[in-house]
Amino acid sequence: MSKNIALTPPMGWNSWDCYGASVREEEVIGNIDYMEKYLKEYGWKYVVVDIQWYEPTADSTEYHPYAPLDMDQYGRLIPSVNRFPSAKDAKGFKALGDYIHSKGLKFGIHILRGIPKQAVKENTQILGSDKFAKDIADINSICPWNTDMYGIDATKEGAQEYYSSIINMYAEWGIDYIKVDDLSFPYAKGEVELIKNALDNCGREVVFSLSPGPAPLEEAEHLKKYANMWRISGDFWDTWEQLYKQFELLGNWNEHMGPTHWPDADMLPFGHICLREHQFEGKGKWTNFTRREQRTLMTLWSIARSPLMFGGEMTHNDQWTLELITNEEVLEVLKYSNSNKEFYRDKEKAIWTAKGRKEEKYVALFNLSEEERAISIALKEIDITGEITIRDLWQHEASQLSSEILSVKVKPHEGKFYKIK
Repeated sequence: MSKNIALTPPMGWNSWDCYGASVREEEVIGNIDYMEKYLKEYGWKYVVVDIQWYEPTADSTEYHPYAPLDMDQYGRLIPSVNRFPSAKDAKGFKALGDYIHSKGLKFGIHILRGIPKQAVKENTQILGSDKFAKDIADINSICPWNTDMYGIDATKEGAQEYYSSIINMYAEWGIDYIKVDDLSFPYAKGEVELIKNALDNCGREVVFSLSPGPAPLEEAEHLKKYANMWRISGDFWDTWEQLYKQFELLGNWNEHMGPTHWPDADMLPFGHICLREHQFEGKGKWTNFTRREQRTLMTLWSIARSPLMFGGEMTHNDQWTLELITNEEVLEVLKYSNSNKEFYRDKEKAIWTAKGRKEEKYVALFNLSEEERAISIALKEIDITGEITIRDLWQHEASQLSSEILSVKVKPHEGKFYKIK
């Protein structure tokens, strides 16, 4: 794996939370322009087109079982021109990728593991091989929630050539990030290795993201060797119950986090989301998370160094949401802290600690309960003694502390975030 990929947790936007299976080119471009104008200077750079970009009939969050897919003669899925007009004349995503790169940003796409059932039915030839789709398809390996694909038998001749053929095509489009779905639960180790080999030989440095979760903790060493980020949970949405669960999962995965390999707590379902869900009549909804819970999420993801992928329609962001995701002091912890660890957790509270680039210490205090609580930590336990300066990273306020114990009243579902030096 290149030592230059994902040295810090990737930060970007993904179309799933707001558009599901049906994002269109003009919507992607709107978010590209927003990211360049408001977020790029803070380190946000990946723009990721999620699932079904090859399905012309996609029109909502829902999947259409056995829908016809746009595909070339080699069984490789290509963008649907009715949704991505710049893909006409067999250009694929090249024009969209060029536009993203012209803004100083990076381009990502989502795929499902395997080979299209449509390709197997037509028994298309595999580019660069004398084998055909039926020779490599594992018809007993199917995604439980999407009907598009068969898995690939990694032991079959032609399997590597197929994955190399699609990855090389994506490289020609200019991709910098690939999210591969139905890969880590259950863990498709053989296909992970085929994809990684194809990426290593495609001529581009591409972030390799595995989805969905939970990825198997017992495969941590394999994941660190072959992937840049992997989901630690199923799809994460805007409920406190799901956020509460992420504390345990991030704690379990913490020791396996580091440059080029990041346990991924999933996207940030902030802002205007679910724009294509039928139950919201195409108008979507604003995140169910309270402002307090959103700060708690950003605090946890940052001190645990999970990738940040914004899920809402960014052009609809209000000023508060923009400020939430551009807090430079919080993002400093995400990008550059070290020695991050879950210091303590029970059913009612959690404490995380980390070190900074200049020997400063970070402490995050979380109230996981429904009542206000005083949460304390003895500073000598994190090697801090004497009079210190403590800075609240959300309030941007500093104060002196001479006590040997940091004790703070924390509201329900709140996360307090401090820099100490």
